[in-house]
Amino acid sequence: MSEHEMIDTQLIQDENSKIENDLLKDYESLGERLERRSIDIRTITAKVADYAVATPTWGVGTGGTRFARFPNPGEPRNIFEKVDDCSVIYQLGRATPTLSPHFPWDRVDNPAGLMERAASYGLSFDAVNSNTFQDQPGQESYKYGSLTHASASVREQAVAHNIECIELGKALGSKALTVWIGDGTNFPGQQDFTASLERYLDSMRQVYAALPDDWQIFIEHKLYEPAFYSTVIQDWGTNYIAATELGEKAKCLVDLGHHAPTVNIEMIVARLIQFKKLAGFHFNDSKYGDDDLDSGSIDPFQLFLVFNELVAAESRNAPGFDPAYMLDQSHNVTDPIESLINSAATVQGSYARALLVDRDQLVGYQQSNDVLMAHKTLKLAYETDVAPIVAMARMQSGGAIDPVAVYRKAGYREEKARQRPASTVGSSGIV
Repeated sequence: MSEHEMIDTQLIQDENSKIENDLLKDYESLGERLERRSIDIRTITAKVADYAVATPTWGVGTGGTRFARFPNPGEPRNIFEKVDDCSVIYQLGRATPTLSPHFPWDRVDNPAGLMERAASYGLSFDAVNSNTFQDQPGQESYKYGSLTHASASVREQAVAHNIECIELGKALGSKALTVWIGDGTNFPGQQDFTASLERYLDSMRQVYAALPDDWQIFIEHKLYEPAFYSTVIQDWGTNYIAATELGEKAKCLVDLGHHAPTVNIEMIVARLIQFKKLAGFHFNDSKYGDDDLDSGSIDPFQLFLVFNELVAAESRNAPGFDPAYMLDQSHNVTDPIESLINSAATVQGSYARALLVDRDQLVGYQQSNDVLMAHKTLKLAYETDVAPIVAMARMQSGGAIDPVAVYRKAGYREEKARQRPASTVGSSGIV
């Protein structure tokens, strides 16, 4: 086994050989059915193989709830061990060639060494993320806000941290900064809504001014939490206003778990594409207030409908359309590596289904007001089992046909449990 491969490639090949014939049969059968719809399965497979989504470095650690955190064995204790775990996700699934780090959790004194470690696995760095929603030792508290705090010194501290994140990101080859703040209120009257948004804009203008020419800043909105009465950047409308106020390099990030249950997220995506302000996505899912469930685990049809808008924009060469894709999940009861492998495949599958939509036919039904047939056109694509396409794309890219099965057989979690002592305090990611 190469020093740059966490899972023995021979094991992957051996396990693939056991089920490759079954995959080929399923793939050929699906190809014949798609051919009757004038769809070339090889073209779809190539697009799926090219699709990539970033892995969040914090996602390989165990998350927690407001009540407790139950650590997994073998959790990564630092960014280098997180990179090792992320490399397994990429090696087996082949859909996650980039990493999205979070500072200060992932701050290092030697960014070149971190880049070298990642590059040894074929990985590079995507958008970097700032953290002004937790207090760090020796700093002023963010208990009552960060970029919107009533205290100028706290705001200056938050601005300085975001600018530091840009500098760290530059050293890692990143081209974007994602900013999410937990600022808001828990009681009516706690803050002046207008004043807090003005303070946010003033702070963000300073961060924006520090962006290199080829960088972007991604603004992330969230309906609530940890502020439960109001949040400063609470929805896509305020997000859009803020991004527009800041300038062309500011765009709106859509986290699928950050909306009210009945919100039409796919329409939000369409609007942001239309006005050239879509930054990209944090893929996850939500049922109640659990905004970081595995992608597609609750509402896979919604995920497909989001991709339907993305593929439609891609097919018409929508101006300014170049979204960044990233997973953003908190794994409390599953092995994080398994969940991230599975979620990346789920996202790929949604992309594949959206590629199967007959766009010309759909437009025709829309223009003739044939509601039922327009809906059936989408459902036909959604109900197509694209698992053979996703698995074939993985295998042809050097990954595992059944990545979770290979991961378990390799005993990676058990090995890391021996190497990394268990911890009941702290966290390598979201808490």
